[in-house]
Amino acid sequence: MISLTINGKRCTVDEDLTILEAAKLNGINIPHLCWLEGVHEFGSCRICVVEVEGARTLQASCITKVSEGMVVHTNSEKVRKARKVLYELLLSDHSKDCLSCKRNQSCELQELGRTLGIEETRFNGARSDYVLDSSVSITRDMSKCILCRRCVTVCNEIQGVGVLNAQNRGFQTVISPAMDLPIGSVNCAYCGQCTVVCPVGALKETDSIQDVWNAINDKKKRVVVQVAPAVRVAIGEEFGYEPGERVTGKLASALRALGFDDVFDTNFAADLTILEEGTELLTRVKRALTGKGAVLPMITSCSPGWIKYIEHTFPDELDHLSTCKSPHTMMGALVKSYYAKKIKVDPKDIFVVSIMPCTAKKTEIKRAEMKNDGYQNVDAVLTTRELAAMIKEAGIIFTELEDGKFDDPLGMSTGAADIFGVTGGVMEAALRTVYEMVTGRELPFEGLHVTPITGLEQVKEAGILIENPLPYYSFLDGVEIRVAVTSGLKGADQLMKDVAAGRSPYHFIEVMGCPGGCITGGGQPRSKDPQVRIKRLKGIYSEDESKALRKSHENPYITMLYDEFLGAPNSHLAHELLHTTYVRRGRFNELCNERFTVKGGIRKPRVAVSRASLSEDKNRTQVARMREDMESIRVLALEAENTRLKSELDDTLETMELFKKVISDYIGKHK
Repeated sequence: MISLTINGKRCTVDEDLTILEAAKLNGINIPHLCWLEGVHEFGSCRICVVEVEGARTLQASCITKVSEGMVVHTNSEKVRKARKVLYELLLSDHSKDCLSCKRNQSCELQELGRTLGIEETRFNGARSDYVLDSSVSITRDMSKCILCRRCVTVCNEIQGVGVLNAQNRGFQTVISPAMDLPIGSVNCAYCGQCTVVCPVGALKETDSIQDVWNAINDKKKRVVVQVAPAVRVAIGEEFGYEPGERVTGKLASALRALGFDDVFDTNFAADLTILEEGTELLTRVKRALTGKGAVLPMITSCSPGWIKYIEHTFPDELDHLSTCKSPHTMMGALVKSYYAKKIKVDPKDIFVVSIMPCTAKKTEIKRAEMKNDGYQNVDAVLTTRELAAMIKEAGIIFTELEDGKFDDPLGMSTGAADIFGVTGGVMEAALRTVYEMVTGRELPFEGLHVTPITGLEQVKEAGILIENPLPYYSFLDGVEIRVAVTSGLKGADQLMKDVAAGRSPYHFIEVMGCPGGCITGGGQPRSKDPQVRIKRLKGIYSEDESKALRKSHENPYITMLYDEFLGAPNSHLAHELLHTTYVRRGRFNELCNERFTVKGGIRKPRVAVSRASLSEDKNRTQVARMREDMESIRVLALEAENTRLKSELDDTLETMELFKKVISDYIGKHK
């Protein structure tokens, strides 16, 4: 411990702290912008400068360590003037369309201006002319970038993807992929973590709100909505609730008030996923233990960010992936087949909307594999943030809504489905069912929680010994099923290197693309609270524990679905509707058109995909196909942007006509 003086106050703090952290612990707020606790401590914006006696210049408090006897002034005249000048310089090259910006009133740059008392800016910089870079999932508007480099840190150090970096130097510096390529042309996983940490409107999810309004207003469409588990413990934050506070009932009511015809729960499909994935796992393990050959470990496939990452980074290991679609695309497939038949509606007249904590889901639904009978499984994805914006736009007072319920038959779920929203949840849900299927006994962990794989550690593992199984599963007697769990793509990279080297000891691995799982997905409400993950995690487990049924195979509507329609887990029809294939991609999408089919985890002869092994003609053809795929993605993004702009133009023209009428009436009355 050391002693220092901050603004005349004697403070005793740990010697490893920065001035900013020491001040915060002692009730002193130092204005800052680029610093984000536990994520980014770089000192790029210099807004947090303070005066340290004896130092030649002002010091950035977010990176300057405290020392014994240090005397710090955080609010001297010199400091205040410097901060204002620094802020004005940041603003001089910043887009001024604040009123129409998606981050208006939630922008950290705006908030800082209010804190510093900025009422005018004296500098007009030579504003850079940047082209909007819009992919299906993420939109980059570099005219709003303040070069804080938070996104660079999260992409490189937290996720380990390394797509975003500073390009060029000086005034020409821009944060972008290498060679300033479009975000849709590189190996971005679309996890959206960059959009969560961006303090301004430079990085955001690509907007799908107008597409959904158009569907709701189309009288020929039956608009079906489904909600992911992580949304219910986060959307309340947009309306003043504490992080992790469960608002499931109000959420269902809000969706009905918006005009959706059917309000379903993605949790139903999460329960279904456990039956399909659990059966697939047992099939693979049996084949491996009886000498018939199967690929282990099996790895979960729920996270589209993770899927895109493995397709780029470990394309030779795709046969380790479960063939199960993600729960919301399973739900979409069922809505346009099973449910469409029940209600006697043509699938072409059904529009499925998924409310997700995830930005990668927007790209996932555009994959060629996510179609059945020519119909896209899911038609639109809204992030949690987008849904909150729609609720506010519709004038719905969320806090005053009565608690509603999801609709049957696709709205019933067990507690096992709720925990899909947190790291370790898919694995725990699977173990609850698989262990009971194999032994006839309940999973032997207190409260059904597999303690070794709960919590927010990056990589976790557990072993479960199978003793005295049911006769059909006698091949498992005495076998320890070893499992691992990771969240965040950097952790996935660690585990996959062992898998690729053939030294992984596990039977089953769960991977979630975002650190902590879906509770901190790229589409969730932004928060600077370092405890937000823990609070949302507690909310998810609370939702699970509140349910009477907590194991996926106990869901009576899942049983009914198999009896009436699918037949059995992993049946032929189940494989057609609920399972998928994957794509071998190069580092920069150059081989993204080659499909890789996985069936039952049986290893197929691998196709050599290195440039050296491809003939010149074949390589040229594949690159051409890739360019076509990339171009189609860009076209989709541009079409979405054009639709939005056309809608805004129509609104503007309508307003102009209204003003003309008002003015004409006024002139007529006062002649």
